[in-house]
Amino acid sequence: MTIILATAVNAQTTVGQNLDSKQKAIVGIAGLTGKGDLSKLPDELNRGLDAGLTINQIKETLMHVYAYAGFPRSLRGLQTFMAVVDERKAKGIKDVLGADASPISDNRSKYERGKAILEELSGVAEIGPKTGYAAFAPTMEVFLKEHLFADIFERDVLTYQQRELVTISVLSGIGGVEPMLRSHFNLSLNVGLTPVQLQEFVAVNKPSAKRKAMLPKKC
Repeated sequence: MTIILATAVNAQTTVGQNLDSKQKAIVGIAGLTGKGDLSKLPDELNRGLDAGLTINQIKETLMHVYAYAGFPRSLRGLQTFMAVVDERKAKGIKDVLGADASPISDNRSKYERGKAILEELSGVAEIGPKTGYAAFAPTMEVFLKEHLFADIFERDVLTYQQRELVTISVLSGIGGVEPMLRSHFNLSLNVGLTPVQLQEFVAVNKPSAKRKAMLPKKC
């Protein structure tokens, strides 16, 4: 897959380019949950908690997965996490619950809020008539704006960077969704992840050699 990112890549800072331990854990948790690899997931969940992710941040990661891999994968991930938390409690480990999502005070409709969030993520104002799937199936376009970008992305338990790491982890694992993966690599750069971090994402997520080729060469 070719991703046209020349301007964005040139604009990336060289400061703080490596994924930190929390980001790596999010990548691992999301990728394994999306693929349904429950045998390896507990180790990754423990790694995330040990790295300092809160219980609510990991729950949010697992909930975000459902937008791309479906409720069954997300629910199985949450059930696995419940068992991990209980095991750690039994061992006397006190994990931090963390903050829940802040109340929404924006009075705009969910559609308008979702549209604004997508524009912030992409850096592109949405103007003109609908095209592509949005014109062909306008109800789906409404679902995406109102649910994915308002109901989910608007929740501030995770940052936009963290949510994009969840998203590309799941999409790279399920396969067959290259246009969406390309789009979210671009969004990842727009929200501040660097080309070097995306290369590190590939190493952490351990995709196939075919998927490695999807990243821009300048990354």
